[in-house]
Amino acid sequence: MPRQDRSNVLPLKGEIDLHVSPSVTASLNAMIEKKPERLVVDLTDVTYIDSAGLAALIEAMQKVEAYGGKFLLAGLQETVRSIFEISRLDQVFQIFTDAEAALAG
Repeated sequence: MPRQDRSNVLPLKGEIDLHVSPSVTASLNAMIEKKPERLVVDLTDVTYIDSAGLAALIEAMQKVEAYGGKFLLAGLQETVRSIFEISRLDQVFQIFTDAEAALAG
């Protein structure tokens, strides 16, 4: 199977906090402008996300859903997954094991 086009996948790394989230928002907005059918945020290499990072993801999801697209998260490490579970956002976002699975969705 050919490797899927990754232009609608945003891989993030490290800690997504107050300092990083503005650039994450900028990257997401640039992708959202193209109105992809599905937008995948790959969190495989993310070690931590704070409320600012979560807010950036929620805002992006709302924009994508507004035009009828799907906003998907992939590859949550245990620590990051627990942050989503504590804030009950694991019930808000569609979460996949990895970007490939999210793209196939």
